[in-house]
Amino acid sequence: MPTIVLSLAATVAAYLLGSLSFAVIVSRAMGLSDPRTYGSRNPGATNVLRSGNKAAAGVTLLFDALKGWLPVVLVRWFGGPYGLEEGTVALVALAAFLGHLWPVFFRFEGGKGVATAAGVLLGISGWLGLATLATWLIIAFFFRYSSLAALVSAVFAPFFYILGGGMAWYSDARIALAIAAMSALLVWRHKDNLRRLLAGTESRIGAKKK
Repeated sequence: MPTIVLSLAATVAAYLLGSLSFAVIVSRAMGLSDPRTYGSRNPGATNVLRSGNKAAAGVTLLFDALKGWLPVVLVRWFGGPYGLEEGTVALVALAAFLGHLWPVFFRFEGGKGVATAAGVLLGISGWLGLATLATWLIIAFFFRYSSLAALVSAVFAPFFYILGGGMAWYSDARIALAIAAMSALLVWRHKDNLRRLLAGTESRIGAKKK
């Protein structure tokens, strides 16, 4: 089978996997309300946590990350003999992320993509993923804003990839472009959070509702 066909098939499969909205799936399986009907109405782990069920939020976070990590590592591990290299890695990484944002199985109403992006970065390079996650943790710890931590991590991720290229991991322009596109989309998906941050009305981590 031609390499281009295999690359296209892998990309479509990654998008379909990304389209599995685990916030909705896990909530239904555990008898919880649809996360699109309460809180921020965002189908993601943070909003599932607002249901009060930490286990559901944890499972959602894990599976949202896995669906970003899995297609990337599968191409890395098994794609070489079939001619699937860095270009396909970039395509499946972006496709899985886009699937989460606009899932075909859920009327294209997806989440913001933080966990899926983290999974993608871990698949591209464990060190890159850990550096980005460390950035999130540092910002979240000192400023107590989950959205701010996501925004800063999104901005820093492409720079981490470029700066570490050739030292901590092998770098490729196509993967760098995919990471930059994901980062731009993450910032765009957090535009409402950014407005609230600037207005001083964004909720902090651990803050109780009034």
